[in-house]
Amino acid sequence: MSKIKMKTKKAVAKRFKRTATGKLKRKQAYRQHDAWAKTKKQRRHLSKPALVHETDAKRIDSLLPR
Repeated sequence: MSKIKMKTKKAVAKRFKRTATGKLKRKQAYRQHDAWAKTKKQRRHLSKPALVHETDAKRIDSLLPR
């Protein structure tokens, strides 16, 4: 009898990527609106990806099979 594979949650798969070490990478928030009110430094730092916090990563991990 074959094991049933879990389907990937596509909404989660589009928003998060797994790093080589297994951590989850995400985009920064506060980038879309009112960019003119933010400094150039703020906008530059927001363009870099961030890692998902370990407490949130456990929940997201269950939606993304390996």
